[in-house]
Amino acid sequence: MQVEILSPDKTLYAGEADHIQLPGQDGSFGVLNNHAPLIAGLKEGTVNLRSGDEEKTFDIKGGVVEVVSNKVIVLAE
Repeated sequence: MQVEILSPDKTLYAGEADHIQLPGQDGSFGVLNNHAPLIAGLKEGTVNLRSGDEEKTFDIKGGVVEVVSNKVIVLAE
């Protein structure tokens, strides 16, 4: 799936991912390929991204995520 993690001043990540773990306001949750459409608020925490054998982490202060048609857009603070 295609993932973009955007902060107000720059793009933190843009590329493919197999799995993304997000700090949702009601608890942590993961998104895989072909996930149902979703919009959710995010709280302060860590976004974990896995693409093949590579793992990346991004600390955020909150934000919003949208998942639709195998595209994940994270608008992070």
